[in-house]
Amino acid sequence: MEVQHITKYYGSRSNRFAALNNLSFKIDAGEFVGIMGPSGAGKSTLLNIMATIDQPSAGKVLIGNQNLGQMTDAELANFRREKLGFIFQDFNLLPDMTVQENIALPLTLGKTVAPDLLDRVKIAAEILGLSNVLTRYPEALSVGQRQRVASARAIITRPELIFADEPTGSLDSLAATDLLRYLTKLNLEEDVTIMMVTHDAFTASYCNRIIFIKDGTYFAEVTRRGSRQEFFDRIIDMEATISGGHQHVPADRA
Repeated sequence: MEVQHITKYYGSRSNRFAALNNLSFKIDAGEFVGIMGPSGAGKSTLLNIMATIDQPSAGKVLIGNQNLGQMTDAELANFRREKLGFIFQDFNLLPDMTVQENIALPLTLGKTVAPDLLDRVKIAAEILGLSNVLTRYPEALSVGQRQRVASARAIITRPELIFADEPTGSLDSLAATDLLRYLTKLNLEEDVTIMMVTHDAFTASYCNRIIFIKDGTYFAEVTRRGSRQEFFDRIIDMEATISGGHQHVPADRA
């Protein structure tokens, strides 16, 4: 995946501002990359553009050899369904469907139902520790379990790329740690590329690389080379550099 000179304007001509300004970077297949930056840096705008939910004012996003900006609406819909997975902070589970039905939902939206649907549900449930709750409804689950159901739904189509927008934002530290370990497992064992927007250094420390943006532009990046604690410390240092302050808390807080 490659972001090439992305700019996104909001507002009218007389009162226009750039949420993103000539932003470029690349994510290789199989990476687990975090996007960080101060509030208002453009993180969610960037994710929405890369996830084909929004369009840039200038520049382009390439996934494989495909220029997303040149696709028709129908092509984008198919691309989203077949190639992408989404994990959001608010889960978006359907309350009148069981866990199994929620996980299977993306595979039931096409013209034909996948013949191996039940096998895929079983595999996704096993990966995310949900095998014993498949017949339950979302209201009977813990917050952490609901987020894992959302994650299982995201991988059921075997996407090439998962976008996660603050996936641990509504979780306690234990549930957040569990989810991050499952995402790491997906990345390592299923070779799924993950791009995660987060404001939290603990969450970010599970990634392999962090891209920092500020004021809609590329600021810096850090790559994990040692332990997660060492990576966490480098993330904290970079956050301090961006904000001009200093802070430190242990990475192993859970």
